[in-house]
Amino acid sequence: MKTLTLDTGALIALEQKRLRMWKVLHRAHELAMVPVVPANVVAEWWRHRSGIREPILASVSVEPLTEMLARLAGEALAKIKFATLNVDAAIVMASASQRGDVVYTSRAKDLAKLQAVFPGVRIISVFSSR
Repeated sequence: MKTLTLDTGALIALEQKRLRMWKVLHRAHELAMVPVVPANVVAEWWRHRSGIREPILASVSVEPLTEMLARLAGEALAKIKFATLNVDAAIVMASASQRGDVVYTSRAKDLAKLQAVFPGVRIISVFSSR
C-alpha cells in the first residue's frame, strides 16, 4: 500500500480550499494512495469544528501514536543539536519514515532539519509549485 503523510499545515490548506493541496489529495486517491495523518496532527488541527473538517478527515487514514513512533520521534529530537522543533514535527517524520512517504507540510524548513535522521522521507511544501 502506497501512502503519503499530511501534517497540520496540509490539513489547514485543505480546509482553506487551497487548490494545490486538493489536487494532491485527489491525485493520491486516483493512484490508490492512502493519505495518512498522525493522530497528534488531528489533535493540533481540530480546534474548532467547521463543516469541511468532517469530509477532510473522512478522506484520510488517521494513524495512532504508538510507543514505537513516540520513541523514534524522541530519538530524532535528541540527535538534532539546538532543536527548536516540536514533538509533532518529529512524530510526522517518524511516521512517514516507516513507509518512505512524501510529507506535505507548511513547515518544510523545520522538517528538513529532521531529514538527517529520516533520510528516506521527501518533504514538499504545501505552498511550493513542485
